Amino acid sequence: MTIVLENISKTYETRKGERVILDNASLTINRGESIGILGRNGAGKTTLLRMIGGVEMPTVGRIRREMSVSWPLGFSGGLQSSLTGAENTRFIARVYGVPIPSTLKSVNEFAELGDYFYVPVKNYSSGMMARLSFGISLAVEFDCYLIDEIIAVGDPSFRRKCDEALAARRAKSSTVMVSHEMTTLKRFCSSAAVLSNGKLTYYRDIEEAARVYAAL
Repeated sequence: MTIVLENISKTYETRKGERVILDNASLTINRGESIGILGRNGAGKTTLLRMIGGVEMPTVGRIRREMSVSWPLGFSGGLQSSLTGAENTRFIARVYGVPIPSTLKSVNEFAELGDYFYVPVKNYSSGMMARLSFGISLAVEFDCYLIDEIIAVGDPSFRRKCDEALAARRAKSSTVMVSHEMTTLKRFCSSAAVLSNGKLTYYRDIEEAARVYAAL
């Protein structure tokens, strides 16, 4: 089972003209593989992650998915702002066919939102939104998890809990992770792709990818 990006290009129209995010990029993600995405701020890493997850569409090319894919962990765009954290969790549990009572319990315990779990998410801080999204993502079993660096929220204890949860998922699922922290990527990923000036280059050896990224 794989996820295959076939000659993907992504452009945006700006007041200064067309901006190229991805230029004819290809990548294959195999079942059980953990791939890091490296690139400078604004290079398009999060956009790439969102396209893999189906949140955005490529301008050119196609993405073939033979695995179930999570939304980017920390991404709150799929949450309905007028609903509470519990109501959002209940809705997603219904969509994915997972037990509602146990899902509510696990998400509330993981996100550590307390009474805010029953407050509309429009009143959440960005960190609280990320916690909720992360908790819901982990409550549903996916073949491939997309992880953005935005998950680095909360105190050290919560971050350790996130690391432990990701390590458990990594043992049986694929992972695509965006982070500026090389120590984090090396801990979770065995290979990496470097995104620079719209070009995506895959390196089977993450140490080689790290050297290329450091030279940018």
